[in-house]
Amino acid sequence: MTGNVMTALRSTALKPPALPGWNSIRGRVTIVLAVPTCLLLTLVGLGVADRAAAWSAARGTETHVGVLLRVQDLVREVQRERGLTSGLLGGAEEYRDDVAAQRDRTDRARRTLRDLLLEEGDDLPGAAVSALRAAEVPLAALTSTRTAVDTGTADRTATLRGYTTAVTALIDAESAGVPDGDRGIARSAQALQALARATEAVALERGSLNGVFAAGRFRSGEYLDFTEVRATRVAALAQFRQLAGRSQESALDDAFAGAAARRVTGYETRAERGADGSDLDVDPARWWADMTTLVDDLHAVQKDIGDDVRDRAADTGSAATGELYAFLALGALILAVVAALAVVSARSITRPLGALADEADAVAGSRLPDAVRQIQEAAPDGTRPDRPERSELPGAAREISRLAAALRNVEHTAVGLAAEQAVLRRTSTQSLAGLGRRNQSLLTRQLGLITTLESQELDPGALAELFELDHLATRMRRNAESLLVLAGEESPARSWKGTVAVTDVVRSAVSEVEQYQRVVAADVEQCGIRGHCVAELSHLLAELVENALVFSPPAQPVEVYGWRDAGEYCLAVVDRGPGMPPARMAEANEALSGRGGAPHTVLGPRRTGAALTLGHHVVGALASRLGAQVELRPTQGTGVSAFVALPAALVRELPARAATV
Repeated sequence: MTGNVMTALRSTALKPPALPGWNSIRGRVTIVLAVPTCLLLTLVGLGVADRAAAWSAARGTETHVGVLLRVQDLVREVQRERGLTSGLLGGAEEYRDDVAAQRDRTDRARRTLRDLLLEEGDDLPGAAVSALRAAEVPLAALTSTRTAVDTGTADRTATLRGYTTAVTALIDAESAGVPDGDRGIARSAQALQALARATEAVALERGSLNGVFAAGRFRSGEYLDFTEVRATRVAALAQFRQLAGRSQESALDDAFAGAAARRVTGYETRAERGADGSDLDVDPARWWADMTTLVDDLHAVQKDIGDDVRDRAADTGSAATGELYAFLALGALILAVVAALAVVSARSITRPLGALADEADAVAGSRLPDAVRQIQEAAPDGTRPDRPERSELPGAAREISRLAAALRNVEHTAVGLAAEQAVLRRTSTQSLAGLGRRNQSLLTRQLGLITTLESQELDPGALAELFELDHLATRMRRNAESLLVLAGEESPARSWKGTVAVTDVVRSAVSEVEQYQRVVAADVEQCGIRGHCVAELSHLLAELVENALVFSPPAQPVEVYGWRDAGEYCLAVVDRGPGMPPARMAEANEALSGRGGAPHTVLGPRRTGAALTLGHHVVGALASRLGAQVELRPTQGTGVSAFVALPAALVRELPARAATV
């Protein structure tokens, strides 16, 4: 058990008190300014988000239109391949070489679009990417269609339908995922899609009639397809005119006003006369050439509109970028202005308050203690220190100036109270010191007389009573010395020369308590204590042991331990009583540290356990003289342990023949 106690005593460490937090005026000013600043920055953030969305939409539109133009290039090549293939299947063998060359152009356009999607596909809407991927299916099916054409097993109507399916899928991909940013850009993009459908209707008419003219007449159902295609073209052109601007509509009119377009109208009129299946005398090559010119003109109009949409999207993105930078600059300006206001406002408050705090620190740290010391050192009829001169605080507001004046009044009042307290304390101290010296002188004479009687007495019973009387007088002498300690007086020297064993010091302390039979020196490591401090250390230990005996049950012993700790020497007085509440222990530790107050505050009637509190203050004063540290800590289980750490200057190696207390 002794080993466990020693381990617990050595492992217990002092915990530094938690420092309270500090709230600064600078922080409060910052918080006050931060609320409207956050609101302003929120508005700026909304503007930034709106401009960022506009920039993103413009960039997406620009990328989408660029891809759309590439899609239109592919559509144009597929449309040409469809028309030439239709003419070839209609019987115009002169188209075979043109078909082969056109297939190469179609494949190149397809690879160009695929490469563009790999580069810029991440900037496209998901719907557009999905539609373009879906268009790959009918485009891939053209391989089998081409094979059927080359082997002579292809049907002209089915082949025309297969090419048309691929073209329709590409046009549908153009209309998928159109960004809905700027209203004018969105309208132009819709007009571009309507024109693409009208161009597809013209190109489909070119391809279907190319086969009809090559065959020399309409076959079953082909005239109906011809009329549906023309109706689709008319509807798409009408939608385009509703969405297009004046310049775009004028470009379309120019395309239909050309000589090739007028000849196409004549060919269509002649085709209408063959609705009953009669022979048609139209040169397919002339029809193809004039119709291709019209289709190319329509594609040129598409390209101009697409370039215009892309340019407008680029301008919108540039404008959004400028506005975005403007909002960011505004946010930075707001932060800079608020920071400057916070610094200026805080400094206008903290500088005079700092000067006021410095003056208060000077009052508490030097002026008031100096005044108290002058009062204490002065003669009883001495005069008070002069009232300090008032100095104005730089840049202080009226409220702070009033606070400074109030602080000076407090200082003056505190000096007066300090003078009264100094007189009262000096009187109390002198009374305590005089009483202590009287009691000590009388007890010293009494102990001398008892010692003489003990040396002359032979009766064991009477001798035992004299021993008890001697012990009681020793305790009374300790109380008298405690009064001198509290009064700040040096007690008459009870010192020893050389070095005294620490066990003798412990025994001397135990001899000065009432129930010394209950005290056990459980494990005290041998060490020497310098003789000049033996009396004070013995007195200190006696006070601690006395308190431990009072607080522990009558059947429980009080244990004393001692051990070396590096250059220091530690002592512990351990009891197994009910322990102390944390608040009471903290109050006791404050007294043991020497910060417990004056004697008259210790012995006042308002305090409970005055005798025990007196012992704590005595221990604190003795510890300050010795340079030792004393602290109470909870004992493992129940009880309280008092730790005493002696500095290395008081510890010596024990000589061969040490002095005995």
